[in-house]
Amino acid sequence: MSVLEDARAMQEQLVHWRHALHTEPEIGLDLPRTQEKVLTALDGLPLEIGTGTGTTSVTATLRGTGEGPTVLLRGDMDALPVQENTGLDYTSRVANRMHACGHDLHTSMLLGAAHLLAGQRDKLAGDIVFMFQPGEEGYDGASVMLDEGVLSAGGKDTDAAYAVHVSSMRLPHGVFATRKGTIMSASDTLHVEVHGSGGHGSAPQFTSDPVTAISEMVTALQSMITRQFDVFDPVVISVGSLHAGAVSNVIPETARFDATVRTFSETARERVQERVRTVLGGIAASHRVDVEIDYQSGYPPTVTDAEETAFTGGVIEELFGAERHQVLADPLTGSEDFSRVLGEVPGSFVMLGAVPPEGDPETAAYNHSPLAVFDDRVLSDGAALYAQLGLTRTAK
Repeated sequence: MSVLEDARAMQEQLVHWRHALHTEPEIGLDLPRTQEKVLTALDGLPLEIGTGTGTTSVTATLRGTGEGPTVLLRGDMDALPVQENTGLDYTSRVANRMHACGHDLHTSMLLGAAHLLAGQRDKLAGDIVFMFQPGEEGYDGASVMLDEGVLSAGGKDTDAAYAVHVSSMRLPHGVFATRKGTIMSASDTLHVEVHGSGGHGSAPQFTSDPVTAISEMVTALQSMITRQFDVFDPVVISVGSLHAGAVSNVIPETARFDATVRTFSETARERVQERVRTVLGGIAASHRVDVEIDYQSGYPPTVTDAEETAFTGGVIEELFGAERHQVLADPLTGSEDFSRVLGEVPGSFVMLGAVPPEGDPETAAYNHSPLAVFDDRVLSDGAALYAQLGLTRTAK
């Protein structure tokens, strides 16, 4: 049978793994129950298995029969601090914990790929490294695994790396999407605190008002983007938290806001940090207040390799047909720590539409929503893609 036929034959097992993970989600870098489930599912396969020390990761290496390339396949395992509200019969049993981004599907697909490839080990011209990663959701688990040597887990350097990520909206059911170059944005965080001198609201001339200063800062950041940055290399700054004062007739001494910053190139990413400090510093000086700026770098842009992405698209079309492959015209505004891996190794990142067939991708709940639903029927296709990428790429 083909890889796809084999994958579809194990659909029931894939669903079992996925539901077990979904009902018991864990967040962050410490996922002991998830790690245990992964190790149990891998038991008996001809794999060299290692576990992390800085995180509960699992790295499994499958040795091929030749000296071909080493290929890394990654599946993230962590959930989100979200209270599930889907009403599914396998709803999360843990309060304020939910697999709202589909990582339970990624883990199950990668487990499936491990079984599929172990069954075709004699056809592997090189080695496969399965990267089961905690802490993607803001904990930078990829960096931890890189520091612990995941890229050399097979005993030699990794030649190519691939990851699949499901989407609960936008993409039609079962459609794979790729993009060469930047496919996802960088994600940084801006914390700003303004210090003035408070006083009575009826006599602002005797104060240095941080409220008016911070209000101008928030709007000035938007003007800065439209006038100082290239519209074809976009920047997004969204203020999600703004706090000042407690009562209507008192000017407070401090005010603060927090914002997310999204950029799609390292050039824009570096420039926005410099311009933020200049713009906010100038406003602070004009209002006779002080400003503290804490600019925290998060995940860099996720940038795929053009050749590896073309290869990936070809594998998708060979397995599923050209109608199941979509090339994204624009990057996505989310961010990913698989960007860390792609910064070291050429590879690609694939999106997979997991909206239930009866759902509307344009109105379905977004990833991270307490209402996000991912269709089990894409599990076998994701497992087959992982496996076929490994089989084909090790032979290059």
